Amino acid sequence: MKRGLVLAVCALVAVPASARDSLGVFNSWGAFRDPKPQRCFAIAEPLRSTAGQWRPFASVAHWPGARVRSQLHIRLSREKRGDAPVTLAIDDRRFNLSGSGGDVWAADARTDAAIVAAIRSGRSMSVATVSSKGNAFADSYGLRGAATAIDAAALGCAPKR
Repeated sequence: MKRGLVLAVCALVAVPASARDSLGVFNSWGAFRDPKPQRCFAIAEPLRSTAGQWRPFASVAHWPGARVRSQLHIRLSREKRGDAPVTLAIDDRRFNLSGSGGDVWAADARTDAAIVAAIRSGRSMSVATVSSKGNAFADSYGLRGAATAIDAAALGCAPKR
């Protein structure tokens, strides 16, 4: 699982692996820091995933230079149909996400904050939509270790004193 997590992170952006710092792996979640542009993120792969065009993941990122904290980004396991709604479920809470292709996000910072709070106290998370081929699907994630990975990412990009 750790090997797969590292590969998913490498797919996240085109940054040389030698430039990325590991901040720790916490159950199925990892935390990493990229130096330029500086950003830190917690990331996980779905519990089950089929081979496709890309590797799916869920991440919570901090971009200090852009003053962005705790921003959710999910790469779906399949491309979604353009008009299909996307629902994120964390235990019994539901959130609407938006995006296109295989990438979805929360609509705003307030929703990001509510989602991250739910992730911190949740046990499981799934994101459901309809694929570009018309089939309903869902990607599921375990949340053990997510809060610790999110904290490690936040500390990794905290201002130095």
